[in-house]
Amino acid sequence: MKAGEANFLVFLKNAEQFSIPIFQRMYSWQKEECQQLWDDIIRTGSNSQIQSHFIGSIVYIGGVAKVIDPEPFMVIDGQQRLTTITLLLEALAREIESRDNIKPITGFTPEAIRNQYLLNLYGYDEHHYKLILTETDKDTLIKIITQREASVSSGSIRILENFEFFKEKIKTLKGDLVALCNGLAKLMVVDVALDRTQDNPQLIFESMNSTGRELSQADLIRNFILMGLTQELQSDLYVNYWRPMEIDFGQEAYDLQFNQFIRHYLTIKTGEIPVFNKVYDEFKKYSHLFGTDIPSTYKLVSDIRKFADYYCRMALGKEPNKQLADAFQDLRELRVDVAYPLLLEMYEDYQHNLLSEEDFVSAVRLVESYVFRRSVCNIPTNSMNKTFANFSKNIDKTNYLESIKAQFLLLPSYRRFPDDEEFKRNLLIRDLYNFPRRSYWLRKLENYNRKEKVSVTDYTIEHIMPQNANLSEEWRRSLGPEWEQVHKTWLHTLGNLTLTGYNSEYSDRPFTQKRDMEGGFKQSPLKLNKGLGELDDWNEVTIQERAERLSREAVEVWSAPTLDDLTLSNYRFQKEKPTVYSIANYPSLAQGKPMRQLYEAFRKEVLALDPVITEEYLKNYIAFKAETNIVDVIPWERHLTLILNMLFSEINDPKGICRDVSNIGRWGNGDVEVKLSTFEELPYIIGLVRQALEKQLGNEDSLQE
Repeated sequence: MKAGEANFLVFLKNAEQFSIPIFQRMYSWQKEECQQLWDDIIRTGSNSQIQSHFIGSIVYIGGVAKVIDPEPFMVIDGQQRLTTITLLLEALAREIESRDNIKPITGFTPEAIRNQYLLNLYGYDEHHYKLILTETDKDTLIKIITQREASVSSGSIRILENFEFFKEKIKTLKGDLVALCNGLAKLMVVDVALDRTQDNPQLIFESMNSTGRELSQADLIRNFILMGLTQELQSDLYVNYWRPMEIDFGQEAYDLQFNQFIRHYLTIKTGEIPVFNKVYDEFKKYSHLFGTDIPSTYKLVSDIRKFADYYCRMALGKEPNKQLADAFQDLRELRVDVAYPLLLEMYEDYQHNLLSEEDFVSAVRLVESYVFRRSVCNIPTNSMNKTFANFSKNIDKTNYLESIKAQFLLLPSYRRFPDDEEFKRNLLIRDLYNFPRRSYWLRKLENYNRKEKVSVTDYTIEHIMPQNANLSEEWRRSLGPEWEQVHKTWLHTLGNLTLTGYNSEYSDRPFTQKRDMEGGFKQSPLKLNKGLGELDDWNEVTIQERAERLSREAVEVWSAPTLDDLTLSNYRFQKEKPTVYSIANYPSLAQGKPMRQLYEAFRKEVLALDPVITEEYLKNYIAFKAETNIVDVIPWERHLTLILNMLFSEINDPKGICRDVSNIGRWGNGDVEVKLSTFEELPYIIGLVRQALEKQLGNEDSLQE
């Protein structure tokens, strides 16, 4: 490696050509970075006391010197700065050309800018340009430098946006370009040239602390796969596998969703959910298990490409099958991202004819119903990522849909699939107006069993009983003497909400006027307004009756899985009936014993942590469980021994009172032991128990799902 300080423009002038290798990400700087660069250049150029401004390093592998077709410098780090300043220089050249009254600045005529910094005057084809980017970026930059029209639809969004940004910024200078040119002339970089025979570009790339935008986990994965290969293999893998994925995702979605896809992919392959910022590390571990030879690399990239195609069909609306496309659209609207590991695996089985189209659609609809019902029933969602990550482990693929139904029906406690009664009960009273994605449930109810679908975007949500707390006298009479309580209780619930195209006309009018006016409920073509035109009054009784009718329909729209008892029993794990124990089986917890009151206080605090926690008395200890044990209590005469179901390395114990019992015989589940002797210790120890609970529920992963 050779490194040295260099003036950026001189560095650019002396270079034959820089090429961005295909394993690099696309150009990604946004206006924030461009604005910062612009401010730094103008500040530096306006102050004679500032001799230079450092903008980072340019790291590259030196090209092989040849008389014919010399190889360009392959950029490892610095693409964002090289590209951005290239755009700024072209915008500057155009501004100078457009004005007749600009005072000439040495070295900054349009010809000097282009021939020294943007072009190789006597080069041909791609050798004519100082900077060659990858694919879409390349074509757009060349069109800009050669003053040809480039469009967002077929070009690089970022390059076009940032070029326009610099054109507008330069126009604000109104022809006074001295500060800009001076600032550009003072830019400095560290010129880092690598020797391809001695330096490891991948290790250097990972260790660089770049001043540009942070690389995504997906960028690092692509570089890891391609960087160590020959140019020919890089090109083949990129062109035939990776580039098609970038095109399928599109520029914006690739930036936003490819990381998520890779995370779901690793969840399928490893059975574990990677932490967001550890996806790259987990991928490297997985790839080494997969194999590091060339055939294994091709097999790995081909597999990623295949699952990326499934993901784009489901998550980006590219599914050609109408029934599946509609089902995936509903999942996207409901934002069921946590289910993608299961859905991706099901799509793979669907492609291999292990799962029929009809059963696949039914399975997707069950996922949708499961998530929506739980949301309506306000069941905590913090375990759903693990539910779906491990769901397929118990699927019998010879009875695919049946076993999916059984899996849903057998989910325990806080992972349960709410049955019809629980779902209806909550639908009747839940605030559905302030419910996330309320247009989703309204659209689904309105369009159920309709061949001619209604677009809810053409309508607005109407409160039949108005939102205005200062109700008119007529509304108060209609609602009865307890009108305030009726209004407070039922305003945002299912029975009082509908759709209309006449929201502003309805306003706070009495019900009979809303019913009879032009476009009123009597004339409404919407299913949701069925029956409103026949009512003479709107009050608590009619609200509840409508809610009851709609809730019965909702049970059909978001249907639960059904299996007969005999079939379900074939999937249920049969256990011997356990011996029944109680607190009376623990002599040290008998009434009047010192530990009885302490245990009761501990018990109360643990059960209050989450409504899903249950208490179970066993032969040798008392278990507190969510789905599995969180903490086990072994009562003694002078203290309670607690076993937390965690690895000792996972516990955060600032006081250092926990003990590692991983290699010690013990009752209970887990490797962390802590003793509780006094009431004063209780708050701190409950904090330790909370860590075990959050680990089991998945909160430690900081998911947004």
